[in-house]
Amino acid sequence: MDNQLIGKRVDVLDKGWVELIDLMPHPASNISGDLAIVNAARVSFMGESKGPEKDKKLLFYLLRNHHTSPFEMVEFKFRVRAPLVTWWQWVRHRTWNFNAQSGRYTPFEENDFYVPDVWRKQAASNKQASEGEVDIATNAALTAKLNSLYEQSYKLYEEALQAGVSKEMARLFLPGFSVYYTWVAKIDAHNLMQFMRLRMAGDAQYEIRVYADAIYEAFFKPALPWTAEAFEEYIVKQPSK
Repeated sequence: MDNQLIGKRVDVLDKGWVELIDLMPHPASNISGDLAIVNAARVSFMGESKGPEKDKKLLFYLLRNHHTSPFEMVEFKFRVRAPLVTWWQWVRHRTWNFNAQSGRYTPFEENDFYVPDVWRKQAASNKQASEGEVDIATNAALTAKLNSLYEQSYKLYEEALQAGVSKEMARLFLPGFSVYYTWVAKIDAHNLMQFMRLRMAGDAQYEIRVYADAIYEAFFKPALPWTAEAFEEYIVKQPSK
């Protein structure tokens, strides 16, 4: 296991990021997450192994045959900065444990707003999806209008704070779906795979898909290389039900 994973941070979107703040088993234990899964299935003591070949074969068997509880023995804890439009979808996965930054205690900063690189068109065949992009001139005009809105709304937010309005009410001036929040989020490997299966899919909204991709590539694969290989073989390749 990569001992540099804890504390690693990767950038996502224009101002967001994902940081791994803890992992079980901890890298200092010298027990890999894959081995923890295998030994949980064997109901043995942590650190026991029957050799890489047999261990990996058992792990693949577990995932292929939907014996999922051993994968719950590995946990990831992240600190994530994402706009509310992302969190709005993320919290639907109730297998995560969350603790969120509160605008009642922490004032927002002037740049705490999501500005997309491109403006996507509404999909003709899917009422909840986007497809393609608007032309360059329209993209630039919309971005300018969005930045103007952010500037004005933040100015009103600051005016309210300076007038003595509580933080919990002053934030009403801020554009809700675009405000960045920082959360601590924890999940086990089994439920994380279900999250990634859905949110890495091509039909997932971009603003959450990039976070799922980042978690998979930067943290899940390095921490659980065998499990990631089995995930790609038996879960990602399978059609959604």
